[in-house]
Amino acid sequence: MPRYVALLGSINVGANRLNMADLRRACEREGLEHVETVVASGNLLFDFDERPSDGLEDLLAHMLADRFDIESFAAVRTRDELAGAITGNPFAADGAENVVHTHFLAEQPDAAQFESLFAAYAGRGPERLAAGERALFVDYVNGVGQSRLTGAFIERRLGCQGTARNIRSLKRILAKLDEATT
Repeated sequence: MPRYVALLGSINVGANRLNMADLRRACEREGLEHVETVVASGNLLFDFDERPSDGLEDLLAHMLADRFDIESFAAVRTRDELAGAITGNPFAADGAENVVHTHFLAEQPDAAQFESLFAAYAGRGPERLAAGERALFVDYVNGVGQSRLTGAFIERRLGCQGTARNIRSLKRILAKLDEATT
């Protein structure tokens, strides 16, 4: 049975407070197996019969809305896709792990959408941006809290939802995922 990681958007920020034990129990009721959370910010590891990740994304988003009244987005990725979000991030080699992020996107924007985002943000800040596979790579240089490049700005320009994790968190999640499969 394949192991997946789900990165839930906007969990335990703002009004979307959620107990991780409650989240694990709800996931198990949906048929996910061996559910674990990594950090209390909506990072799930689980086993499930092999199926397209977009079906799992819909399942998790519906569960969050139905059981917890939280409208959220779930980015579901395989182990290899998660590892690729680290190794494929062009800023991971020379940027600080706490400010280099991968924004996991609900779908693949086309080249024109990425170009629109890059053009709209040009000159607004020091951030470096690069397009990825269902991902946007960002080096926030001075930190996310100092940046004018918000999730809402990105989502409006790319036309899809997303959720971001820094490289440090992704490495921690990947290590936990690898630990569970050995």
